[in-house]
Amino acid sequence: MSNNNGWDTYSKLVLQQLETLASGIEALRGELQDVKGQLTELKAKEDRVQELRAWKDKMDDIASPPQLKNALEDIENLKIYKTKAMTAFMVIQGLMALVLAWSKF
Repeated sequence: MSNNNGWDTYSKLVLQQLETLASGIEALRGELQDVKGQLTELKAKEDRVQELRAWKDKMDDIASPPQLKNALEDIENLKIYKTKAMTAFMVIQGLMALVLAWSKF
């Protein structure tokens, strides 16, 4: 009978260890799913980075960064010139209107 009691105790211990291992495996499965999700997200980001790198290489073939900077500066200068020209045109038109109005009186 003592042998049977020892076997019961041993079987309970084994069962407890199996349950502990099963819960550990379930926790690992959950963590593995999280890691898989993160890996998928990283792959998507890596693809996006590769697309941006390819775009940058194409842009560098078209124009270098200093050329783009110079082009932007030229555009800004042209905007300023346009504003000055429009202002001068408006002032001259106003003066012409005053001269015509003054000449009629």
